Amino acid sequence: MKRALITGITGQDGQHLTKFLTEMGGYEVYGLIRGQNNYKEKGLLKEFPNLKLIQGDLMDHSSLISALEIVKPDEVYNLGAISFVAFSWKQPELTHEITGLGALRMLEAIRVVGGKEGVNPIRFYQASSSEMFGKVQETPQSEKTPFYPRSPYGVAKQNAHWTVINHRESYNLFACSGILFNHEGERRGHEFVTRKITDSVARIKYGLLEELQLGNIDSKRDWGYAGDYVKAMWMMLQQDTPQDYVIATGETHTVREFVEIAFKTAGITIAWEGTGVNEIAKDVATGKRVVSISPEFFRPAEVDLLIGDSSKARNELGWKPEVSFQGLVELMVKADLELVEKAVRNG
Repeated sequence: MKRALITGITGQDGQHLTKFLTEMGGYEVYGLIRGQNNYKEKGLLKEFPNLKLIQGDLMDHSSLISALEIVKPDEVYNLGAISFVAFSWKQPELTHEITGLGALRMLEAIRVVGGKEGVNPIRFYQASSSEMFGKVQETPQSEKTPFYPRSPYGVAKQNAHWTVINHRESYNLFACSGILFNHEGERRGHEFVTRKITDSVARIKYGLLEELQLGNIDSKRDWGYAGDYVKAMWMMLQQDTPQDYVIATGETHTVREFVEIAFKTAGITIAWEGTGVNEIAKDVATGKRVVSISPEFFRPAEVDLLIGDSSKARNELGWKPEVSFQGLVELMVKADLELVEKAVRNG
């Protein structure tokens, strides 16, 4: 049995990766948990009873060494990060400590533990991000596109990305990065705009919410399904040599499109009125306003267009996305409709 250690185990990707490795078989899966009595522990262990949780902190180098010595993993997936871009503006120092320096601490821990007798060579995956491209220098973006991050999160991710390259080339570690474009799903946190949309649409459908407030609805993203993307992470660590790969659908869609499909999936037809921050959307059947624009949700520096060129991953890994954009939105809305319906039914 191979052993996989996942940081960020409680997040969307951590859960999807645990599900993927567990269902595939041949793996003992360990999750790194920061602090005692993490409120997500019970839910994780209920869904994945064979998952083993271990204490560790990406801000504490010694705790990472201890975790590696206990687990003796064949593969480490570093998914832990301050991953909500908007929050990174409020806590830039913390973002760099965890998202940027956390990767360095784990790589250094691997260097210490990986050289010990009785420990198998450790393969390392770093969750890089399309936010590193920021103010894009070319379209679409590939592994060769220069970075121009537009948020503390993007800067921290770039720091971690180059740290992986430096350690790979300096110490001959099997370390690679997946430059993942936006990937969403039913496990996404409610603070992210995609889940905010699908949850709000479900609550509007059941009369629990009057309207959805959003920022820049014309921002464009390359959205895929997280369940497809974690498979690419695993595929990277099965290669003969470590390399970095862009993982993306190659399609771009606006937040506006996401909203329209979400409402349609819930059986609500909307019509847009007005322009700019005064733009709204109404339910055609009732005439009620269901979407409004709020300056509160605009970023200090916006990333307007991200679209990835994943041809390297498709050619070398044999990876390709299976869930379409529309399928992704429908999947998320249906999951939230089910959750809200259950909540209403149970009072």
